[in-house]
Amino acid sequence: MVGDAQLDKTQLRRHLLELRRSLSGEEWREKSDRICSHLQSSSLLARSKTILAYFSFRQEPDLSPLFADTKHHWGFPRCVGKSLSWHSWKPGEPLQTGAYGIVEPHPDAPSLQLEQVDLILVPAVACDRQRYRLGYGGGFYDRMLSLPEWSAKPTIGIVFELAYLIQLPRNPWDRGLNAIVTETSLKFD
Repeated sequence: MVGDAQLDKTQLRRHLLELRRSLSGEEWREKSDRICSHLQSSSLLARSKTILAYFSFRQEPDLSPLFADTKHHWGFPRCVGKSLSWHSWKPGEPLQTGAYGIVEPHPDAPSLQLEQVDLILVPAVACDRQRYRLGYGGGFYDRMLSLPEWSAKPTIGIVFELAYLIQLPRNPWDRGLNAIVTETSLKFD
């Protein structure tokens, strides 16, 4: 069963990444902007001071319009071994390309501690109606979110509607998110 779920995830991931890459630049920008609007009107975001986010990669929804909001303190991941290390970042501060080709804060950027975090905006290849996510297969977010100290932090999965599915294949270690946002709405159920 676990092997079948992995194979299904691999095939589904490949198909959904192809669909996402087929979006025109204009569609991608428009859908990303709508996702940002839904997040800006979210009570979860409004009551959060420190928010962990991501820099768009492989045509993921782009959240960069949110980062200029100085009401929030923004944190971004650096891939360190098999884990994510979180660092604060403000527009204009240096960035670098990490081991996986993903833009990340400079290693000297201040670290963020677990107790500072109020909300996590989680990148995904897909999410489902039960609020599970399909990642890229590296397990970085799965490992982090399965740790007891991180499991109580509110999470919002970020995907385009084309990747919001009825149900994803699941493994025992997969954890649900608190909400999903697409360009059409913020979904809690």
